[in-house]
Amino acid sequence: MAEPFPLEPSLWAATAPPAPPTPPLAEPVSTDVCIVGAGYAGLSTALHLAERGIKAVVLEAKEPGFGGSGRNGGQVIPGLKFDPDELESMYGPERGPRLVDFVGSTADVVWELIDKHKMDVPNTRTGWLQTAISSQAVGPIEARAAQWQKRGAPVEVLDKKETARHVGHEQYLGAWIDRRAGVVQPLAYARGLARAALAASASVHGDTPATSLVRENGKWIVGTARGATVTADRVVLATNGYTGDLWPHLRQTIIAANSFQVATKPLSDNVRKSILPGGQAASDSRRIGLYYRLDHTGRFLLGGRGTMREPRQVEDWNHIETMMEKMFPQLKGAGIDFRWGGRVAVTRDHLPHLHEPAPGLLIDIGCMGRGVALQSAMGRAMAAYIASGDPMALPLPPGKVKPLPFHGLNKLYFQAFVTWYRFLDRRDANAL
Repeated sequence: MAEPFPLEPSLWAATAPPAPPTPPLAEPVSTDVCIVGAGYAGLSTALHLAERGIKAVVLEAKEPGFGGSGRNGGQVIPGLKFDPDELESMYGPERGPRLVDFVGSTADVVWELIDKHKMDVPNTRTGWLQTAISSQAVGPIEARAAQWQKRGAPVEVLDKKETARHVGHEQYLGAWIDRRAGVVQPLAYARGLARAALAASASVHGDTPATSLVRENGKWIVGTARGATVTADRVVLATNGYTGDLWPHLRQTIIAANSFQVATKPLSDNVRKSILPGGQAASDSRRIGLYYRLDHTGRFLLGGRGTMREPRQVEDWNHIETMMEKMFPQLKGAGIDFRWGGRVAVTRDHLPHLHEPAPGLLIDIGCMGRGVALQSAMGRAMAAYIASGDPMALPLPPGKVKPLPFHGLNKLYFQAFVTWYRFLDRRDANAL
C-alpha cells in the first residue's frame, strides 16, 4: 500500500501537544485483548477495557493518531448518513431504536472523555451546520431535522437569511443546525486518548506494524514486523482507511478514499468574524461534500474529496483552494499555511461495519464522515461487548466480511463517480 502523505505538514501536527511515549514492542507479551490500530476506535477500546480491569495491548504501525484520526477535519458530529426513521426501518423495532439512541449520543462521549481525563484538546461545542446548496436539498434537510427533533435532539431548521448569518455568505438556500455537535483538534484528541489509555494501564506500542494473525490452541498470536509477538484471548482490528491484509479480504470491503484539506494563515479579526461567526463547523449538501470551519489558531480550513492516488505536489489541492475562494471571496490572498490529506474507509452501504469472522476476533471498519464521535463511542461499545459477551452491547450486529466485486476496478469507478457528481453539483449550484 502506498505511503500516506506525511503527517508533519498538517495543521494538526503543528499545533497538537506532544505525543506520549509509545515505544515499539520489544519482546513477546501475553494479554487479554490485542488491539491493532491506535486511532479513535482502538484507543477508546483499550481505555474502556483497562477501566474494566481487562488487560489490553495496542499495536500501531506508526504513532497514535497517524492515520485518519490525526488527519480529519475535527468535526464531532453525531448520527450517521442515514436518518433515524431509515435506521429504524433497516434494523427493525428492537435493534433500530437502540442504534438511533447510540448514534445520537456519540458526540456526548467525546466531551465526556475530554472532561473526565482532563485532556489538553482545543475544542468548542457550538454545533454543526448542514447547508443546502440546491433547492433539491432543502426538503431532505428539513425532514432530517424534524426526525431528530421528534426524538428530543437540540436541532433547528434555518431559512436562507439565518443560514447566511451563521455561515457568512448567501450561497445556500437553508440549513439545519445540530447543537449536539462541535469541533476538536483531532490529533490532540487522539493523543489525549492514548495518554488516558496508558494512565489506565493499557499498553500502547507505536512503530510496531502487525504482520500476521493466527489462532493456535484457543489463543490469537499477532506477529509484528520487529519479531515480537502478542498472545491474546481476543483481538480487535481497528485500522479503517489504512487497513491492510492482516485478515483475508477485509481490505477489499472498503474503498480507501483520500480526503484533502487546506488551512490558511491566521486570519485578521475582520475576516475571521465574517466567517462562521458562531463558531460552528459546517458541511454542505453537495454529492461530493465540502466541510469547513475555523480552528483555535484563527485559521480557516476546508476539506473535500481528493485524488485516489497519494498527493505528490501542491497542485493536487487546487480544487480545494479554488472552492475556498469561491465560497468566501474575503479569503482571496489569505495564503495557505498547510495542505494535507488522509484516507477514509468508504463502505458499500455508507454504514459502519462490525465483523466477527472467527471466535475472539472483532473487526470495526467504516466511519462515513462521523469518525471522531462514532469511533469514540464504538470503542466503548466494543469494550462492553468483550467484557459482557452480550451482543446487544454492540450498536450493530456483526456481519460477514464481503469483498466489493471487482475491487481492483472500484477505485476507477469511484473516481469516475466523483467526477460526475462534481459536475452535477456545479450544475445544481449554477441553477440558483
